[in-house]
Amino acid sequence: MRTAPTLAAAALAAALLLTACDDSGAGSDTEDKAKDSTACKIDEVAVDVGPAAEAPAAGDTGSVPVTITNGATECTLDGLPAVDLYAGGTSTNVLPDPAAKAQKLTLAANQAVSFTITYVRGEPGGAKTLAVKTAKFSLPGAATAVHSFPWSYGDVALKSDGKEPDATVSGFQQVGD
Repeated sequence: MRTAPTLAAAALAAALLLTACDDSGAGSDTEDKAKDSTACKIDEVAVDVGPAAEAPAAGDTGSVPVTITNGATECTLDGLPAVDLYAGGTSTNVLPDPAAKAQKLTLAANQAVSFTITYVRGEPGGAKTLAVKTAKFSLPGAATAVHSFPWSYGDVALKSDGKEPDATVSGFQQVGD
């Protein structure tokens, strides 16, 4: 009866292998995304920030366009950019604009897309103001790699909760559309 435990172990191993696959026989979605080498990567694109339409005074709205130009190899953007604002030791996420729609875009070599950070300028030194010095963003599918740029567009107002910046980020748009 030494074969009974061996058969049971083989059946268990086979069951585990089957649960790791979906109906098509491929790995799980998480595994597939982790292996997706077509995602656009920060170190393989050119980034151009501005020119901004800076908010002139507290309470005014400004916008900062960010243009990403793909390198020599086709890549894919699948989702929305992730933006964080940094003020001293404080960082905060910029939420997507409610109208922003996540989409999948395939960028050919040298093709450009842009997104916009829209913000409300805060009162310098105000209690509901974030004195932003740096902004950082990452591309979908490559969230660990970030591009950082100095924020020279004035303080950013905080929403009524006093925690979230009064700012949003748009979805990607193809340049020239």
